[in-house]
Amino acid sequence: MPANAPPILDFSVFYGDDEKAKARLVQDVKDCCLHNGFFQIVGHKVPAELQERTLKCVKELFSLPQEEKNKVHKDKTTWNRGYENLGSQILEAGTRPDMKEGFYVGEEISKDHPYFVQKKLNSGPNQWPSGLQDPKNFETTSMEYYNAMRGLAKDVLAVLAQTLGLGEDYFQAFATDAVATLRYLHYPPQPADSDEKLSRGIGAHTDFGSVTLLMQDEAAGLQVWEKATNEWLDVAPTKGAYVVNLGNMFMRWSNDRYISNLHRVINKSGQERYSVPFFFSGNPDYVISCLPNCRKEGEAAKYPPTTVEEAVGGSYSASYGAAKTFKEQKTMSVTAQPVAV
Repeated sequence: MPANAPPILDFSVFYGDDEKAKARLVQDVKDCCLHNGFFQIVGHKVPAELQERTLKCVKELFSLPQEEKNKVHKDKTTWNRGYENLGSQILEAGTRPDMKEGFYVGEEISKDHPYFVQKKLNSGPNQWPSGLQDPKNFETTSMEYYNAMRGLAKDVLAVLAQTLGLGEDYFQAFATDAVATLRYLHYPPQPADSDEKLSRGIGAHTDFGSVTLLMQDEAAGLQVWEKATNEWLDVAPTKGAYVVNLGNMFMRWSNDRYISNLHRVINKSGQERYSVPFFFSGNPDYVISCLPNCRKEGEAAKYPPTTVEEAVGGSYSASYGAAKTFKEQKTMSVTAQPVAV
């Protein structure tokens, strides 16, 4: 891995009593946030056995027949839960729809919950596939992993708060009653001769929320943009590690001091690629505005205050709308072809 690819940090010191080691971790994370917004962590509290069970569930899910997956299609809801087909999103302008299929999981929100009644961001009951060998195991493993990731995301936010000179509990209100999304992803291998300029597993994009925690399987494909050298850096999978990246909210909080960086997936490994990102969006009513200590005297905030709901919801709609438009235009182009006589 190149020296300037996201470094692997030992997060176990966060849970210990060595204050000097904690201070080094905070500084290392800060350096990454200022550089390209990416780092990796090991030494977290998510059990390896739970990671392995989760990846096994992911692979079993995507091996189901298409008709089984379609029974829990996300379009059957308006709250972004369930299965999505290949080509459902375009995250990079000028490219074809992303070559991935996915499955969304979130907190179990009943239809009488205030978030559901008020149609809050990504809030509602999950959809669970019934055609698996052990459907209940899939559900319980998914929710066990989801809850473990909520805990880890809050720990990461505590460190990020300290990198900004704030108390480690600064983001507590933001993280209370937070919306978060677990996403299972499958990237089929891309043909060796595919046009890299147009075909992506997932197009170059920044993430919409606060932090993303990504578990990769053994297949490579993730790339992070390195602005200093104008090149894409490969992020080689490291067993048990999480790739952590800042989302767009940290650009708002830090007045662009911290970076929400471009990243993409191009799966030329020749293997099926599976990954499990966890997106921590935050309390949908929380107002994000520039932190006072991230502005010099007389410096204006670069972004107006906005709620989590407004910041994340609009980005989702744009990415799925772009794919829909692409498909409609392609269909119109095909139907407009002259018929040979």
